[in-house]
Amino acid sequence: DTRHVLTGSADNSCRLWDCETGKQLALVKTSSAVRTCGFDFGGNIIMFSTDKQMGYQCFVSFFDLRDPSQIENNEPYMKIPCSDSKITSAVWGPLGEFIIAGHENGELNQFSAKSGEQLSNIKEHTKQINDIQTSRDMTMFITASKDNTAKLFDCTTLEHLKTFRTERPVNSAALSPIFDHVVLGGGQEAMDVTTTSTRIGKFEARFFHLAFEEEFGRVKGHFGPINSVAFHPDGKSYSSGGEDGYVRIHYFDPQYFEFEFEA
Repeated sequence: DTRHVLTGSADNSCRLWDCETGKQLALVKTSSAVRTCGFDFGGNIIMFSTDKQMGYQCFVSFFDLRDPSQIENNEPYMKIPCSDSKITSAVWGPLGEFIIAGHENGELNQFSAKSGEQLSNIKEHTKQINDIQTSRDMTMFITASKDNTAKLFDCTTLEHLKTFRTERPVNSAALSPIFDHVVLGGGQEAMDVTTTSTRIGKFEARFFHLAFEEEFGRVKGHFGPINSVAFHPDGKSYSSGGEDGYVRIHYFDPQYFEFEFEA
């Protein structure tokens, strides 16, 4: 119901906040940086993953917010170790039954939120998965990877459905809630930015057709790699956050909606 927001940070903590007042409601301390976090379907259970660093391995932790003692004692009801490759992005699946985790080595895993067991595992990407976002109806999700592609998968079966190819690393990808459209954001590694001109860097947001996998538009503006993209829930605008320190909010032209419905 968007009353609370969950944040994970490199200060070794995961925090729950009240959106309206900004008051901190809960604090969970961790041994290493928190890489990804999220609420389940009902908003009662939170999960977050920690990095493999400083001698600590990567874990996914699950807390039930209805049991205050879990937060007070810093004791999750379940903790899943990921020793092989650390989790770089994770989201909840439909109805909060499992989470979908993307790894540094390009693997995708489904972990049960009840037992912690690995339900399925695939490897369609060759490099790190930077971002995972689900469709509005939670039937599909899209991944963004350092291997210069974004890929569409079925949430339940992890079946690979579509691939969207670019010539640079993809940092973030989002699915339109109203059209068969995908927006990708990326660029190069942040440390390489100063060595290339903005023309070569290609820091545009790129739009692809979901079914035909064809690029049909680009939006310029950022002068550094795009790290994050998201559609508005009504599908009439999208936002992008970049390495340049800006968040840009773009509203689609009326013609965009006319063209799509005619098509």
